[in-house]
Amino acid sequence: MLPTRPPRHLLVCERSHARHPRSRHATLVREHACGCRVSFLIPECGLLPEVLKGTIEDIGEYYLVRNLSIHELVAHEFIDAFVKEGKLILSVDKDTYEELGLQGRPSRYSGKKAMRYIITIDLTDASFHPESKKHTRVLWALKEKKPLKFDFLLAWYNTGAEGPTLMSYFSKNQIQALKPKITFSTLRDLQCPVLQSNELQGKAEESCSAEEHFEWLGAVLNQVSLDNKSSSFLSTYCCPEPNTVVEKAFLCTITGFIIPEKIIQLLEQLCCYFGDPKLAHWLTLTVHGFADSPVSWRENEHGFHKGGENLYNFVIFRNLDYWLQMAVGAHDDCPP
Repeated sequence: MLPTRPPRHLLVCERSHARHPRSRHATLVREHACGCRVSFLIPECGLLPEVLKGTIEDIGEYYLVRNLSIHELVAHEFIDAFVKEGKLILSVDKDTYEELGLQGRPSRYSGKKAMRYIITIDLTDASFHPESKKHTRVLWALKEKKPLKFDFLLAWYNTGAEGPTLMSYFSKNQIQALKPKITFSTLRDLQCPVLQSNELQGKAEESCSAEEHFEWLGAVLNQVSLDNKSSSFLSTYCCPEPNTVVEKAFLCTITGFIIPEKIIQLLEQLCCYFGDPKLAHWLTLTVHGFADSPVSWRENEHGFHKGGENLYNFVIFRNLDYWLQMAVGAHDDCPP
């Protein structure tokens, strides 16, 4: 019997400075559109500053719309009201693809015999205006030839311009406003890896690597014990060395549908946390994408059938150097 191999995974790490003019941090956050869980961990912190509390409270609502016909998302009333730039990306099985009759491509991960297809519709393309043949065909396919209805989570970044809200626009549908779930906790006597911002690969007996820290953070966020007790049947994992024990660490987790602009605002406030002297040498911000999202970064196809991982993590240091760690699972392109 051949040994089974674990599913492939990818972890990409890079280093920069939050105030460097060529830093990619905001761009990479915007290119990962579908965040479902955001967590930040601050060592040596027992009480959250008021400005950070305010940023968390301002994360904003998102909406659940039940039995929404997909053709409503290609209507120009919807596009004009809510879409400045964007694409509708559908991941459908072979039968649905053939019934729709729209142009697409085989999934990169469906093997020699394609059983899944990706359809991409550029909603703001100049050739997709209301009177165009392209728009007429897409609308007919989604409305009459193969009507599709699903429950959708919707979120929108309102820049303050006048116009309808999602709640008013979909008032005739079954729409419900939802607030993200926010949890706070204080971790006591937490073992933390020693890190040096200029040593992404770590340094023997002096600091841990970005990969070691990423694994440690996963254990902390999933409440895995770091004791490495031989009596434990769940885990014998222990904190990488060198490490230090902090008396307390503040952990906040936000669960819902969190849009990139709100994550960027939170990231900026976490950078400002080091504006005053702090005991912490670094803090982290972790963002998980939806496991069943059709894309991960940009328009990169996301295959969720073998895990669904797509996440990124910032390690922000006192001097505002940062490490960015981006991870995906088996059926994904390399993060940008």
